[in-house]
Amino acid sequence: MNFENLFTPSLEEKIIPSIIRQPRKGVIIGAGQVGMACAYSLLIQNILDEIVIVDINQHKLAGEVMDLNHGLPFLEPTLIRAGTLADGENADIVIITAGAKQKPGETRLDLVNRNVEIFQSLIPEVVKYCSTAILLIITNPVDIMTYVCLKISGLPSSSVIGSGTVLDTARFRYLLSEKLQLDPRSLHAYIIGEHGDSEVPVWSKVNISGMHILDETREEDEQIEPELDKIFAQVKNAAYEIIQRKGATSYAIGLAVAQITQSILRNQNRVLTVSSLINNIHGIQDVCLSLPAVVNRQGVTRVLNLSLNQTELQQLQLSSQILRQIIEQLDL
Repeated sequence: MNFENLFTPSLEEKIIPSIIRQPRKGVIIGAGQVGMACAYSLLIQNILDEIVIVDINQHKLAGEVMDLNHGLPFLEPTLIRAGTLADGENADIVIITAGAKQKPGETRLDLVNRNVEIFQSLIPEVVKYCSTAILLIITNPVDIMTYVCLKISGLPSSSVIGSGTVLDTARFRYLLSEKLQLDPRSLHAYIIGEHGDSEVPVWSKVNISGMHILDETREEDEQIEPELDKIFAQVKNAAYEIIQRKGATSYAIGLAVAQITQSILRNQNRVLTVSSLINNIHGIQDVCLSLPAVVNRQGVTRVLNLSLNQTELQQLQLSSQILRQIIEQLDL
C-alpha cells in the first residue's frame, strides 16, 4: 500500500492556507511521582498542546513518556516527549518539581539546603532556554524555593510563582464540605501563609453563599470550636500522613498544578492562593508566601489585601517571620 496517497492534500487544502494558532507548550522538570501526576492531569484536561518532560533518569523517563503516549487515542491530540531544557524553547510555562524527596518525619523546611543546591545549578539553565516562560515552582519547601528561584533567575516577580497553599486550601474546603455535607465547590475558604507548619486558616472568611459558618460577632480570641480546630489539624498534617502511608503526595497536587496552569494559559484572572513575592501587605516584606492572588497570562498580577481579624493577622506575620529567618540564612 502506498501510504503517501492517503495524505495527498486536496485542491482546497492547496489553495486555502490553514489558520494555525500558537501551540500551548509546557516543560515539566522532574519525572517523579509529583511530576508525572502533573503531566497526567495536564494531559487529560487538554491544557497543553505540547509537553516536554525533563529528568536525569533517562531510562525511567522514556518509560513514563511511552506510557502516556499510549493513552493518546483516548484524548485530544497532544505532543508528549522526553527532552532536555533546550527543547523547552518558546515554552509558555515551566513546572519545576525536581528536588530532594521529603522523608517520613521530615518537615518541608528540612529540605531547604539540599534543594537550594539543586536550584543553583538548575535555574540558570532554565532561564537560558526558557526565558519568556512563567516558572511554576512545586518543589518543597515551596515558599523558600519560589524565593530562591526568583533571586537566581532575575525574572520579574510576576513570572515566578509557587503552588503555595492551593492544595492546602483544597484540603480545607474538602474537609469542611464533608463536615457540612456540601459540594466543596460551593464552600469558600482559604489557607494562607507558609505551605507548611505555620500556615493560617482564615476562619473569619469561611462562607457558603456569603453566609459565614462562624458567628462574626464572636470574640476574635475565642477558642475555635474543637471540631473545626480538628479539621485544620487534619489539613496541616495531611501531607505527613500521606507520605507516611504511600511515600509521597501526588494526585491532588497534580490536579492543583493543572488548575494553576489553566488559569495562566487561558488568561482566566482566577483568584488562587499561590505563593508569590509579598511586599507592603500586612507589614510583610520581601518574602514569598500565599495570599489570594489574581493569576493570568502574565503570572501573578495582583495580590489581594485580604482583611483578617487580629488573631489571623498575628499568625500570618509569624508565618512570614519563620520564612524570612530561613531566607536570611541562605547564600543567595
